[in-house]
Amino acid sequence: MKKSKKVLAVLLAALTMSFAFVGCGGSTENSGSSNKSEEGKVYNIGICQLVQHDALDTATKGFRDKLTELLGKDNVVFDEKNAAGDSATCSTICNQFVTSKVDLILANATPALQAAMSSTKDIPILGTSVTDYATALNVSDWKGTTGANISGTSDLAPLDGQADMLKELFPDAKKVGIVYCSSEPNSIYQSDTITEYLKKDGYEVSTYTFSDSNDVTSVTTTACSENEVLYIPTDNTAASCTKAINNIALEKKIPIVCGEEGICEGCGVATLSISYYDLGQKTAEMAYDILVNGADISKMEIQSAPKFTKKYNADICKTLGLEIPDDYEAIAAE
Repeated sequence: MKKSKKVLAVLLAALTMSFAFVGCGGSTENSGSSNKSEEGKVYNIGICQLVQHDALDTATKGFRDKLTELLGKDNVVFDEKNAAGDSATCSTICNQFVTSKVDLILANATPALQAAMSSTKDIPILGTSVTDYATALNVSDWKGTTGANISGTSDLAPLDGQADMLKELFPDAKKVGIVYCSSEPNSIYQSDTITEYLKKDGYEVSTYTFSDSNDVTSVTTTACSENEVLYIPTDNTAASCTKAINNIALEKKIPIVCGEEGICEGCGVATLSISYYDLGQKTAEMAYDILVNGADISKMEIQSAPKFTKKYNADICKTLGLEIPDDYEAIAAE
């Protein structure tokens, strides 16, 4: 009798353990399948940056920092590549991203955006540091959205505001030269637009273009010899050559008003500036909305910088003996 009771107890214990094991196993499998894809997802982001300079570098950093904050450092992997100013290299990089099946491409600067657009119609593409999307994407009937797998942020500061700044600082000047790279569509757009504002203000305006970094020195020399003030728009090639530009302009005592802070820091006297770090962060917020919330990128409007600030280069202004109004903020020295 005692033996039977002992056997029965063992059988009951084994049966109880069996049910418990099956119950736990089923519970773990169900909870795992419902949460694993959401919590364990690692997003692969390809970053194609046209060239290394302060503005683009800062936009990329803002994007990486914010997206890492939003997704978590263990949930995002960045494949960051620099094209060293070469559009063909941008295409190679973007094609590699497509082959790798990244979840999203960040295209930093217009040539990078154009290369990404040519490489895929499926992977979401966000541009940043792009001045004018209609020009970059060759869209004649622009309505604020692309209707395709592309959106992003624009680094365009108000061109009428930049013209007003030039007039405020140099009201007695007669001739203004605009210097930019002829192979950058957005620079052409900025030059054409601000030319009209400057002409309305009574300036005689001339344009001077270089095709690449090799002829920056000769073009800048000519522009300085024929004008009292220069204007350089947001231009990637110019941003990479500020030292060469500054050497010529300072020697000839020609002030330069710039389209963005990075160029102004290298060779300018003043700019109506945006924060490229903030611009990158705003782009990251758009990326999060696409990746996590399922936002339709084709319907996402192009976003602009949240604010604009009048800034000046204290060192260059001092060298040229310029007095800057009190509402300008000095560019922080690194």
